[in-house]
Amino acid sequence: MKTCLVVDDSKVIRMVARKILQELGFEVLEAADGSEALDACKKQFPDGVLLDWNMPVMDGLEFLQALRALPGGNGPVVVFCTTENDMDHIQKAIEAGANEYIMKPFDSEIVQAKFTQVGLL
Repeated sequence: MKTCLVVDDSKVIRMVARKILQELGFEVLEAADGSEALDACKKQFPDGVLLDWNMPVMDGLEFLQALRALPGGNGPVVVFCTTENDMDHIQKAIEAGANEYIMKPFDSEIVQAKFTQVGLL
C-alpha cells in the first residue's frame, strides 16, 4: 500500500485529505507543520506528500527545500495544496521541486486527477 503524508496546520484539512486518500487506497500519515513532516520523512519517506504552504514553525516551501536536500529526498512525489494561487508562488514551488499544485478548496476528483497525473495512482 502506498503512503501519503498530509502536511497542513489545519486539523480539518488533514481530516478531509485523510478521508479522500484512504478512499484512494493510501495509508495516510499526518504532520501539522514542515518540521514534523521533515522528522517523519527522515524516519521513512512516504510515496507522496500533500503539502500546505502557510504553516507555523516551518512552511511548505522550507520543508520542500529541506526534503529535496536529503539523501533520497527526491523520491517522494510532492503535491502542494494551498490557497496561494498566484504564478509567483506556483513557480517557486515547482523550482523547489514540487511535482504538482492543487488549489484549495479541493475535492476527491481533483486529488485523484492530480495524483494520477504524477503517477501516484
